[in-house]
Amino acid sequence: MLQTITKANAMRVCPINSSLLRQFWSVVEDTQTNILLGFSDTELVQQLLRQLQYNGILSTEEITALSIYIDSRLVLIRDLAASR
Repeated sequence: MLQTITKANAMRVCPINSSLLRQFWSVVEDTQTNILLGFSDTELVQQLLRQLQYNGILSTEEITALSIYIDSRLVLIRDLAASR
C-alpha cells in the first residue's frame, strides 16, 4: 500500500541534520539572484534540490524532507535574494 507522505511524516521519517541545513543555505547564498527571484516555486525547489544532489548523494527520505523544507522557506529565500 502506497502511503502519502505529509509534511509532519516526512520530518519524522528523516529529520534534516544541521550539516545538510548548512549545505542548503550555502547553496541558496551561492545561487544567482535572478534564479531565486525568477523561477516558479516548483522550478526553484527542483533547482535547489539538483544543486544539493550535485554536491553529494542524498537519500530518498532526505530529498523528500528537503523538498518540504525548501517549499516552506520560499518566501524567506526570495526575501533574502531581493535584499542582496
